Formats: sequence, structure tokens, C-alpha cells
Amino acid sequence: MSEATGPLDVFIVAGEESGDQLGAHLMDALKVQYGGPVGFRGVGGPRMERRDFVSRFPMNEIALFGITSIIAHIPNILRRVRETVAEIVARPPDVLVLVDCPGFNRRVARAVRKQRPEIPIVFYVSPTVWAWRPGRAAEMRPFVDHLLALLPFEPEVHRRLGGPTTTFVGHPISERLTDLRPGPDDRARREAPPPLVLVLPGSRRGEITRLSPLFADVLQRVEARLGPIDWVLPAVPHHRALIAAEVAGWPVKPRIVDGEAAKFAAFRQARAALACSGTVTLELAVSGVPEVVTYRTGWLEAQIARRLITTDTAVLANHVLAEKVVPEFIQEHGTPEVVAAALAGIIPDGPARQAQVDAFARLDAVMDFAGEEPSTKAARIVLDTWRARRG
Repeated sequence: MSEATGPLDVFIVAGEESGDQLGAHLMDALKVQYGGPVGFRGVGGPRMERRDFVSRFPMNEIALFGITSIIAHIPNILRRVRETVAEIVARPPDVLVLVDCPGFNRRVARAVRKQRPEIPIVFYVSPTVWAWRPGRAAEMRPFVDHLLALLPFEPEVHRRLGGPTTTFVGHPISERLTDLRPGPDDRARREAPPPLVLVLPGSRRGEITRLSPLFADVLQRVEARLGPIDWVLPAVPHHRALIAAEVAGWPVKPRIVDGEAAKFAAFRQARAALACSGTVTLELAVSGVPEVVTYRTGWLEAQIARRLITTDTAVLANHVLAEKVVPEFIQEHGTPEVVAAALAGIIPDGPARQAQVDAFARLDAVMDFAGEEPSTKAARIVLDTWRARRG
């Protein structure tokens, strides 16, 4: 704990559900480490609001994904950028922390640095410069004092690309290992018939609706090939009704479970998973669950992505392990026949399944799970950055 010199005013802008989680844990850690009163304001979600944080506007207004969705909301996004910057400039905080949501937050950071260069700016979560638009790394350097990275390879990427000072603080998954890792009863269920297989069609409306027909076909094909399977779909709370409506038309219907406790119980007991590309692929890997990953986006987004993406994998677990161990089927490559064959190949014991299990066993060392908690390390860097700029 550091010695406080007066109340600390922290302005946080978080986008997406994951950003809300990071912001909430950072708030807790800052209160512990600062050693005095800490005030928070800005933009956040329900987890941050449970800590007496009042969001300036609903977080979902900036948690947009996909080119067409962003284009449709540009006027409102730019208005929210102007409002956020105006508040920061009119009432300068001691430190500005921008969590995820890079499109929105880079605009905020650039404008604040121009108008109030004395405000220290910390960016929490690296944009995926290692996957597409690497030029963003160098663009960030003039207006970001410190970048907090969730993945171990990101500091070197930013150093190579001329990005801001970057520190690997760790991934929040490391704080949920007990929830994700199976105990004796869970391991017994993982080996028992019928196999429990996770169905994870994404956390965004567009992902769910685009992948639903494919998933419906895949489940039917796999069950016809292997026999009865206990399919489990952990529902994203704000899309529960949409998921139920989609699943109602599937010939083979998964069990829909609600809440984090049910989700993590399913992860601990699962034999395998069919997943949409995203952070969930790393959660599955940490749980030791072999997986098959697919993804589909709109035609316009796909055309743009093909011209911008610089990586050969869309699976986060593959990036972290530096090995294409998880099979992935993107856009037109994700046909029902191919995806079903891959999934059917990792449910029973065999070389394909074992290759993933062995690779996932390396994650503890690669991700430094035995080290300091990410939120604790992140809070210390935020405070150090504030003190350095204060002078």
C-alpha cells in the first residue's frame, strides 16, 4: 500500500463486458494500493456501477462490433467522444484509464492529450496490432503513457512496432482458475458418458444469429455419428431470449444454462467444445477442454478483414501458445461437414484430442499464472504513471 497525499480522482472509460470486469477489479486494487480515498467517474458497466460508479452514459453505446454496426452509429459515437473529452478537459482527473474499446478510447486519448497534455493516460488492453492494422501501435505512442497488456507476447510486439511503453500485467483468467479448473468430481464427469460438449455461439447478437444455422447442423451431424451427447449452451444474460429463440428451431437442442456458476461448472465438466472465436477460446484452453473454433461475419466486414489481417490464426489460444493446435474454420471454410468432422474427432480419446490437452498444459507457465494478480499489477502501474507525470 502506498502513502496517500490526498484524494485521488480516476477517470475510467470501459467498453464491452470484459472491460467492465477489468475496470471493476482495477477499482478494487487501486483503493487498496493508494491508501486513501479514491474517486471514480467516467463510463462503465454493471460491475463498476456496483462499486458506486455512476456511468456518464450506457456502456453499450460504445461497445459496438463490426464495420456495418459502427458505421450506423458513427454520429452517436462521435457525440459521446466529444462529451467524454469535454468532461475530462473541464474537470481534469489525476489519471485517465482507458479500458479496451480501442476505436472509441483512442479518439478520447488523442483529444485529451492535445487539450490537457498534463493528464497521465494509461491504456488497459492492447489493441490487436499483432493481428491487423499494426500501424496503430506507433500511432498510440504520442498519447499513451503506459499500455497494460493481457497477453505475454504483446510487449515485444509493441517494442518492434514502435508502440508505447507496454507491460504484461496478466490476463483476468488467472483470477478465475478455481472456477475453470476441474476437481475430482468434475474430472469424473468429463470422462463419463454421455459426453458433455459445450456450445458457444458468441456473445454478440450478430455472432449468434450468423452461427446459429451452422451450429444446428453440426450438432445434428455429430450426434448422428457418435450417439447421444449432453450439449450445454451457457447463455449470455443479455441475449438469453435471442438464444432461446434460435435454439428452438434446432433439430438437436442443447441445454441452456444461465449464470456464471452454471457456466463455469459446465466448463469444468466438459469433454469438448464448439466455440465462436473470442476470449472464450482461452477460457476453454485454461479449463483443459479441447475445442473446435469457427467464425462468420458479414460480407463487407469479411472483405475488409481479408485486406487488413496480418495473422494466420483467429484463435487466441493459438496465439498465446504460438502453435496452431486448435482447429479453426472461418467464413466459407466453416462448412457443416468439415466442422462436424473436426468436433467428432476431439470428443473420443485419440491423437487430435491429446494434442490439444498436451498443449493446454503449457499455459500456466506461458501466462505466468503463478505470478501477481493482474489487477494488482495494473493498479501499481497506474499509480506509478500518475506519480511520474505529476513530477
